[in-house]
Amino acid sequence: MEKLKKLKIAVLMGGRSSEREVSLRSGKNVLASLARMGFKHVEQMDLDGDLLGKLKKSKIQAVFIALHGRFGEDGCVQGLLEIAGLPYTGSGVLASALAMNKVAAKKIFQARGIPTPNFSEINREIDINKEADRISRVFPYPLVLKPVSEGSSVGVTIVKESDNLEGILKAAVDEFEDVFVEEFIKGKEVTVGILGEEPLPVLELKPKSEFYDFKSKYTKGATDFILPARLSKPLYEKVQATALLAHRALGCRGLSRVDVIVSEDHVPFVHEVNTIPGLTDLSDLPAEAAHAGITFDELILRILESAFEK
Repeated sequence: MEKLKKLKIAVLMGGRSSEREVSLRSGKNVLASLARMGFKHVEQMDLDGDLLGKLKKSKIQAVFIALHGRFGEDGCVQGLLEIAGLPYTGSGVLASALAMNKVAAKKIFQARGIPTPNFSEINREIDINKEADRISRVFPYPLVLKPVSEGSSVGVTIVKESDNLEGILKAAVDEFEDVFVEEFIKGKEVTVGILGEEPLPVLELKPKSEFYDFKSKYTKGATDFILPARLSKPLYEKVQATALLAHRALGCRGLSRVDVIVSEDHVPFVHEVNTIPGLTDLSDLPAEAAHAGITFDELILRILESAFEK
């Protein structure tokens, strides 16, 4: 740690995605943690068009990425930092891009035999009415509509009947362009953090709303967090193993958070992999780490160390 303390470190936070406010909260927690541990040469930076210039001007030597969503979690900033020759936390360009694109990730899961809910991409080039018709023939209701490249459950909609599908599809395409529909799996929502190459304790999420949406994730008291998840020991271990398989399948490094739904017949279906999990006071990864006996400061230090393990 003493060697790390001598480095000039930028905590990259904010950005331009729909998750900007969450990223700012994560970043502030990272800054406070580094200060507690005695890091003196740490600078807060927002993501903008002059990022390279700012990094060069401040003589930054390593970057802690606390960005969420587009431009920060999708490989864009990782590619920029690769060009700049700067070590950074978390996954590389390809893994970040694959994880952010839920359809690309699900295709890899399917190829690797990792259970994931059935899905269908929406073809924006043909009539939305025809697409709605096709989906209604293929998928039972309820079904789930998702943007391809958003995080924090932004834009996720549970569609309960075919009557309003056309309107919901049109609105989603207008707002997000690339969307897909997914089979609704009834079961327990759980999440598993991966730190290094080790799965953390499984966290069960019991939202007080219909599902674990943006409000449920970032509003205090909106979700009951159950640690460890209420699963039999064999199923608990199977969920952890499946999460690690998904992490590795995409080539993730350092850390991730794998979101899983455990069906009523005990199959862990992987929804998605998040390469830069939230680090807010209500975020899942710090809670899982704490249950494993890892303090928040230890977690931040281990994430920072991952920048130099590539």
